[in-house]
Amino acid sequence: MCPTQSTIFLTAEETERIRNTFKSRLQRCKDLAGQPRVSGDSKASMSQVAAVSFMADITTTQRQDNIVAFAVGSPRVLSVRRVAPVVKVVAFSWTVVQDPFGETERLEISLHKLRYGDDVLESGSVFEIKEPYFTLSDEGHPTLRVDHPSDIMQSSSAFVTPQDIEASTTKTAQMYKEEGNAALKNQELPRAHANYTQGLHLVTTDGSAQEDFAYDLFRNRAHVNLALHRFDAAKTDALASLTGREDKKALDSKAYFRAGCAAHGMGEFHEARRYFQEQQRLAPYDKLAAASVKEMESRLREQATGAYSFKKIKASLLNGRPRVAAADFTSNVGIGESCRGRGLFAKQRMDPGEIIMVEKAFCVVLGNEEKALTAMTYDVRDDRIRVTPAGLCRAIAQKLQDNPSLVEKVTDLYSDYPGLGKQLIIRDARPVIDIFQIHDIVARNAFAIGPAYPDDHRGKHAENNNMHESTGLWITASYLNHSCVPNGKREMLGDLMVLRATQPINAREEITHSYDGSSDIEARSAALLKTWGFACSCALCVVERAETPAVRKKRQQLENEASAFIERNDVIGAKRISIVKARRLARAIDDTYNEGYKGLPRSACQGIQDWLAEATIR
Repeated sequence: MCPTQSTIFLTAEETERIRNTFKSRLQRCKDLAGQPRVSGDSKASMSQVAAVSFMADITTTQRQDNIVAFAVGSPRVLSVRRVAPVVKVVAFSWTVVQDPFGETERLEISLHKLRYGDDVLESGSVFEIKEPYFTLSDEGHPTLRVDHPSDIMQSSSAFVTPQDIEASTTKTAQMYKEEGNAALKNQELPRAHANYTQGLHLVTTDGSAQEDFAYDLFRNRAHVNLALHRFDAAKTDALASLTGREDKKALDSKAYFRAGCAAHGMGEFHEARRYFQEQQRLAPYDKLAAASVKEMESRLREQATGAYSFKKIKASLLNGRPRVAAADFTSNVGIGESCRGRGLFAKQRMDPGEIIMVEKAFCVVLGNEEKALTAMTYDVRDDRIRVTPAGLCRAIAQKLQDNPSLVEKVTDLYSDYPGLGKQLIIRDARPVIDIFQIHDIVARNAFAIGPAYPDDHRGKHAENNNMHESTGLWITASYLNHSCVPNGKREMLGDLMVLRATQPINAREEITHSYDGSSDIEARSAALLKTWGFACSCALCVVERAETPAVRKKRQQLENEASAFIERNDVIGAKRISIVKARRLARAIDDTYNEGYKGLPRSACQGIQDWLAEATIR
């Protein structure tokens, strides 16, 4: 595990304002607990929607650099119809809804309010809310609040009209296919998916084709599912569309290609190669099939041997592709029990510099992407305010909703809040996702990846004044435990993590890395305690705590001077005078360490020493 490294400075007054906002709402909720709901004024509610929506639009347009804040940690179904426009702000959306008896109320979806880029409340007019949670908004308004995306579904059963029934019964599968094709052409993917699904309901039984026409609908829906990154469903649909008929070889070839792409998207390279080989068998002259087989063979070699073309990978990053095409190499490591909970252990001896493991991110959100969002969270459990990669939380929740087979890989990771546990739960054909559990998993296991490109601060892809940090979740790497004197060091190549040994590692020895690389003992100790809840007492921490404040202050000043030097001086074509100055800085920092540091890392020296190692004289 590794922290994200954003630093957001808040005044004492701002910190107290955030804390009081959420604490006062919780207190008001407690005060009102058990009291009957009071019917709202529908006209007043809709007038409020219009006014607030107008102000929200202005605020969103004018201020893109605000840090949002929200609270975390806190067998019935309610059918409602939306009767007002949707007010959209960064951390939530809300509207006014009406039940079948004419009662109106405010409905709010917190944070996880988007589905395929569209606001959930705007994407439909009738909804079913599972286990409706009636509470107060941060402004004190009574509201129905939805935190978990699996708790709200589009529906029409409670408000169906005779006209709706007549329209649905007169449509044919062919009509649904044509409407789906038209939506697909316009890139309206959710609508295309809905039409293909409606058509399939008419020509399938228990998910199996009853008519030849169903094969076309399955094949088309597989294409849409691929575009939506719903790889589980895409593979199922693609395989369901196979006819096995000689006169349909071209269409079956297309189906195998889509099944292969879905398996590839899930990292199932053996399976993907098999499907692409079937595609190649049916279409031997298809160049795309041959290229796909070749690519899968490359992934399988990487997976088996750990041999990567890092030169090509770095070149792809410079060309603006931060999501690397590569496989995981994790056969050198295994998960086991350690004195600090579960950890990662070596299966064989490894020498310094040797690759321990290579892993692609399960999910990554780059700081310059639209879906990136950094937020302040107030945790009601410990009264703390923390920086949270909310955009990453949303992206992971979306990926798990779309691909239920991946849920248990994520929910098996450590979190303070156990939520639903590890086991996948399916209800109404959808996985049940506990957002509070996902939040805690991200808080404990996410990594900050720094710039998305090599030498980002100098290159054309620099993220200028970007307030959002690039963060991701790496499943296997999440089992790494902390050490201030680690035996592994990570390097980020886009969304690919490369972990190398920094010292000899024996078989069955635990592999560690540093959660916080700060050279200052006070800053490092505070970060470890606040983010992970433990105090480190390793040899390095003992030596550092024994130093005088004056020594630590001098070292910090020199390290800051070295950091400023690195920012000003490019390693490529460095002047001789710059190299001389860098060496002088390195010696000055090294002189602040006493004999107690023998055999221990001197992290304050690392930055300037790395610069010297890379510097080339002009």
